Amino acid sequence: MNTILVTGSKGQLGSELNKLSTEFPDLSMTFTDIEELDITNMSSLKLFFDNQKYTYIINAAAYTAVDKAESEQKKAALINVQGVSNLARLATNYKMHLFHISTDYVFDGKNNVPYNEDDTVNPLGVYGKTKLQGEIEALRHTDTVVIRTSWLYSSYGTNFVKTILKYAKEREALNVVYDQIGSPTYAADLARAILTLINENVHHHHLFKRGIYHYANEGVCSWFDMAYEIVQRFELPCKIIPILTKDYPTVAKRPAYSVFDTSKFKQTFEQSIPYWRISLDECLTLLK
Repeated sequence: MNTILVTGSKGQLGSELNKLSTEFPDLSMTFTDIEELDITNMSSLKLFFDNQKYTYIINAAAYTAVDKAESEQKKAALINVQGVSNLARLATNYKMHLFHISTDYVFDGKNNVPYNEDDTVNPLGVYGKTKLQGEIEALRHTDTVVIRTSWLYSSYGTNFVKTILKYAKEREALNVVYDQIGSPTYAADLARAILTLINENVHHHHLFKRGIYHYANEGVCSWFDMAYEIVQRFELPCKIIPILTKDYPTVAKRPAYSVFDTSKFKQTFEQSIPYWRISLDECLTLLK
């Protein structure tokens, strides 16, 4: 039996992994969040791994409050850098494969063509900087797969889709930026992609290939496009008004362009990726 430890199990990706776990009977999965396992505490991690053996770690734990990170730099670094370093070191010691989830925020968004894994990184804020440092720490472990994803949403947790849905039911109009372009990622699709990869590796022992990979749903849209789709799907009377980023100031800067080239992931792991509107519709069906 191949055993998998999932950290950050109460987040969007962790929740989707938990939901999907029953579809992969050959994988024995343990789900932990900070209450059961604090990845920033090395002594408790060592004790945990001394008592339980795992083949894979999926690190879905992260500090993701983009704006708060600007004033909580130490806390963001503790989770996104030190916590990842701890897991990577122990993965080496205990001979485990590590999957680490990263973000489009490692880029500055100045591209006008989809970002591939070899493009120059240049994070704009604390969140992106700590996630980039976390990637570096994760890759110190020789059996690490770093998966960068963008615009993650789910029927679980707090995210753009659920926020738009909530306010669109309460208000006559919503202002949504249309000059930030990206590729939304349904966390359920990413969870299935990771578990499929592990399951295939268990049976064929050739699909775990270390390195950085980009994963997001196919296609491109703006936040405005996405909000419009949500309101149309639920037939809500709320009007979605397109505005510029400069008219919606935030503490932390966001990359204006977050479109990923996902060809490396698709070719290496022989998987297709669903189109963003199809996946959004699946999520909205659950929320409806």
